[in-house]
Amino acid sequence: MSILANRHLFPEKTACSGTARSDQKDGTKADRNHRIKLVIQIPCYNEEASLPITLADLPEQIEGVDRIETLVIDDGSEDRTLKVAESMGVDHILPLKYNRGLAYAFSAGIEKCLQEGADIIVNTDADNQYKGSDIQKLIRPILNGKADVVIGDRQINRISHFSWAKKRMLNTGGWLVRRLVGIEVRDVVSGFRAYSRDAASRLNVLSEYSYTLENLIQLKQHKFRIISVPIGTNEKLRESRLIRSLRSYVASQVSTLLRAYTAYKPLKVFFLLGLFVMAPGLAGVIRYLYYFFWVGTGKGHVQSLVFSVMFINVGFLIVIFGILADLIDNNRKLVEKILYLQKKKEYSEISDRESPSS
Repeated sequence: MSILANRHLFPEKTACSGTARSDQKDGTKADRNHRIKLVIQIPCYNEEASLPITLADLPEQIEGVDRIETLVIDDGSEDRTLKVAESMGVDHILPLKYNRGLAYAFSAGIEKCLQEGADIIVNTDADNQYKGSDIQKLIRPILNGKADVVIGDRQINRISHFSWAKKRMLNTGGWLVRRLVGIEVRDVVSGFRAYSRDAASRLNVLSEYSYTLENLIQLKQHKFRIISVPIGTNEKLRESRLIRSLRSYVASQVSTLLRAYTAYKPLKVFFLLGLFVMAPGLAGVIRYLYYFFWVGTGKGHVQSLVFSVMFINVGFLIVIFGILADLIDNNRKLVEKILYLQKKKEYSEISDRESPSS
């Protein structure tokens, strides 16, 4: 593990105090003593059959990582998932009293990983969709200080059990997200992801359906480096529970995307929507002026002028709402910053306690 990579993983170690500067001149003594912990989290709901296969496929050792731990989030399973996790020797188990959904289970898992002192967090699925051997590819850019978040690219067109319609939907959705968010990630809904501790501390999942798109928008707004790496997939063990039908999946993801994008880009969204509403109104006013000045009479066109003015007024109000939403967004940023600083302090203290003393 290089010292440069450790500096990137633990920015709090490079605070501009006299002691910190002294340590950096000596090769960052505190960084050299830090033991890298990777926690692999697995959200589960009724996964007693596939969970043992998923756990058995996880790596026991990765170069540059001193300790690998597993966390199973049992999302109110009605089968023996919890018992299976206990029998398989999972390091940490987070049982939820009842089924809260994938987004909530993911968020609860991230918090638990940070509480356990994770330096890197990998999220994978319990249905063994992703190859455990690819985890080392997933975390390598973070270990090398080249990325903060790494998404596993399933190379959708190569997955044989995906239908043509599903491939087309995922590729089109990925293209749209890349254009809106400004990231070069092809498989934007892949759940196989790695986060640095700093990036994970910034996550605030608000969606009740899925976290994948909201994560990307949120982390991009905070200027984290997001990349993707090609990964392989295993044979399908069961049907997807998230995609019950393409129509409902598209509707849910579009709704999540619009809500998340509007939350982080309110002025842009409302301004463009306001202009869209104003456009026919402006066209109607120009039409009336044409008849009034060039034809010589506006008689018979007053009604259209009234409707045009109405469109302009509504569009103007939408722009005003955008300005108000942007002011509210500034408050949200302040709240998120406070939460981030609190998390950073708390989890850094946990990590420091687990590191060997010099």
